[in-house]
Amino acid sequence: RGDSFSKGQGFCEVSKRDSFLLRLQPETLDALRRWAEDDLRSMNSQIEFLLKQALEKAGRSTKSSPTNPPTNPTSTDTDPPKNEH
Repeated sequence: RGDSFSKGQGFCEVSKRDSFLLRLQPETLDALRRWAEDDLRSMNSQIEFLLKQALEKAGRSTKSSPTNPPTNPTSTDTDPPKNEH
């Protein structure tokens, strides 16, 4: 199967996607499966959706470019406050 098909032949274009193995704890996998079902998404679509949301929240959106870098790439919501003395 190719990466794209000609629309003239009755097919639609398919974007190229990389694949990789993801190991998860069974409880995490089960929770994701239930969430995907609740949202009427496939597991793959649910994981991709959640990762994109996390990237945007962290200022690391896939839309970022070298001319538009994240505002504070080393900071996260879980970083403890810095003590300034």
